[in-house]
Amino acid sequence: METAPSLIFITGGVRSGKSRFAEKKALEMAEKAGGNLVYFATGIPSDPEMRERIGKHQRDRETGNYQWITIEQPIEIGRRAEKFTKQDIVLLDCVTTLLNNELFTAEELWDSTFQESILVRILEGIMSIKNHTKAMIVVSNEVVYEPLNENELVMTYGRLLGFIHRQLVKAADKAYLIESGIPIIMKGLKP
Repeated sequence: METAPSLIFITGGVRSGKSRFAEKKALEMAEKAGGNLVYFATGIPSDPEMRERIGKHQRDRETGNYQWITIEQPIEIGRRAEKFTKQDIVLLDCVTTLLNNELFTAEELWDSTFQESILVRILEGIMSIKNHTKAMIVVSNEVVYEPLNENELVMTYGRLLGFIHRQLVKAADKAYLIESGIPIIMKGLKP
């Protein structure tokens, strides 16, 4: 009897070790159950810092013992769902960048209808990919630890990201908060 695809949600502060932990989780799953490792990247190399971060992640994956398949899709991730197989372990990095891309590549105003369409597109995209794979690991950032300074755009972004996080944790089999490189279990039994 085939088991249902699993969803693992990993979040934490900037530079907390989320991606490293997520990659380690994906490798452990591949070693245990087999499967193709797929890195689903949402980043756009828009400035020198982002280019360096993307390059670091690429170098980290290239130096490991396992071969990663990399898919770069900064928006509308659900369009790629049917490309995956039940042997794939997908690591999506990251939701904060995906939300940013979806919001800022659109020509529309951020009215409530637009915001709802973005939420639906992101959540349905993640769940569609998850349903086509063996497992999906989703990485995100806790960006709302800092005061939002009553900036309407920042407050809207924080509210949308918070909603996405709540829905992903609700749907996840396991959820982790990474603090200074240490995984803290939020949902599920063991790391």
